[in-house]
Amino acid sequence: MEQEKINLENNNPYLPDIATVKKIINETPAIISLQIVIDDDKKWKNFKFEPGQVGQLSVFGFGESTFVINSAPSNREYLQFSIMKAGVNTTALHNLTEGEKIGLRAPLGNWFPYKSMEGKKIIFIGGGIGLAPLRPLIIYMLENKHKYDKLTLLAAAKTPDDFCFKDDIKAWENSRDIEVVSTIDTACALWEKETGLCPNVLESMQPCPENTIAITCGPPIMIKYTLEVLLKLGFPEDMIYTTLERRMKCGIGKCGRCNIGEKFVCVDGPVFSLKELNRIPEPFI
Repeated sequence: MEQEKINLENNNPYLPDIATVKKIINETPAIISLQIVIDDDKKWKNFKFEPGQVGQLSVFGFGESTFVINSAPSNREYLQFSIMKAGVNTTALHNLTEGEKIGLRAPLGNWFPYKSMEGKKIIFIGGGIGLAPLRPLIIYMLENKHKYDKLTLLAAAKTPDDFCFKDDIKAWENSRDIEVVSTIDTACALWEKETGLCPNVLESMQPCPENTIAITCGPPIMIKYTLEVLLKLGFPEDMIYTTLERRMKCGIGKCGRCNIGEKFVCVDGPVFSLKELNRIPEPFI
């Protein structure tokens, strides 16, 4: 019944809304952020999303790809998506100029259960572009800091140039409301912060699992070893959250392209607790 309601409200769930690229930000040599606005004024005024939800971006004639919405839910000026150049459609997205039109189907998927996290300590662990799913949640929790206990961010990248959202990280480093630890894989000139792979630095930090939720996003290999460290540190499976990446096509749980066991990442995810993932009878990473 819920799916029928969605279809009726949007008329055709496969038909994208037309949006305009308002600004392009060069995050790293391989990653850009697009800030877009839906052209239909009524749809734009009524558009809402939750931290962790995704959208399908299409460049007409090239294809459609899934990206997390990483602007703040409270931001009514634009929606932001960060894109790593990896294939035909992502290359076409990188070749866009400000003012061009693209297609958008959003919001899709579930979101981080931020209300049930109130009163708890939160440690965010993001690697590379994996900071994108965390960004809207971090901003939301900073805007509502009185609802949460201590906030900590471990941001990791291969090199200093590979960090996304550098201005955000700098602002958070200067904030009293969140502790930030930044690390790169190997030492380099002028880098005076942490050095080491993300899971190793996390283990050295020794975060206390008591009343603490850990949220990790990043490359699959980073997630795999980060989850192992969190379990070693004593974090319960239901206090660990991550996001999954799968090739999504329809975005509404019909095509079966993104299924893992009986779960569909596009509707049951992309956000899962480790407890949920360990119930799936096949590897999720």
